[in-house]
Amino acid sequence: MSEGLGVVGVLGGMGPLATIDFMRKMIEATPAASDQEHVPVVVSSIPQVADRTAAFRGEGDSPLAAMVASGRRLVDAGAGLVVMPCNTAHLWWDALAPALGLPMLHLVDAALAEGVERFGAGARLGLLATDATIASGLYPNRTPAGSGLQWLLPTAAEMLQGVMPGIAAVKAGDLTAARGLLLPVAEALARRGAQALVLGCTEIPLVITAAGAPLPVIDATQALARRAVAWSLAQRSAVPA
Repeated sequence: MSEGLGVVGVLGGMGPLATIDFMRKMIEATPAASDQEHVPVVVSSIPQVADRTAAFRGEGDSPLAAMVASGRRLVDAGAGLVVMPCNTAHLWWDALAPALGLPMLHLVDAALAEGVERFGAGARLGLLATDATIASGLYPNRTPAGSGLQWLLPTAAEMLQGVMPGIAAVKAGDLTAARGLLLPVAEALARRGAQALVLGCTEIPLVITAAGAPLPVIDATQALARRAVAWSLAQRSAVPA
């Protein structure tokens, strides 16, 4: 394999713990028996990016300039592909990708493809995500045509009292409190008929896992990690050792 090929650039820091979780999932998704067989990765984890939800609401600065600056560090470091383990940040994806000039995998597309593959056309999916991700329609708007996926969303009260405080608790490092806030919303979506739960904020898988959820989960972070690993392995295997 040629050194320097297949380098994945991770545009992280949104938030820092979610970035580390994504890196761990990339390692878990890699069929490696030695250090040298793992995916080459460069990471830019700069947390000083304007809050994405506040920006979407018109209550804060746009994060785009900071995201572009962070992404260009990855370009300069030799990345051949960029991934961004933050769902809400993908509201700026259409402007970010051309500014970096590198291929980018879309996190939402990765999660939706997994949903269709695992649960089939017409599946009823519950969505846990920031209020900006939900209000923007980021997931429903990217739903593949003909898939028939149906979306069940938290109520306004569940967002205000459970989801957003739960995400904030993860960012503050209080995972116990976060689980206590988020799990009841997941259970409510299950009672309302969801067949699976889409973890559509990269903080949420840190406290809602497949083992502890009330129904099967689609972990968007994990789906993106698998695609990033597959891209890197394909790039590296295409060149003779």
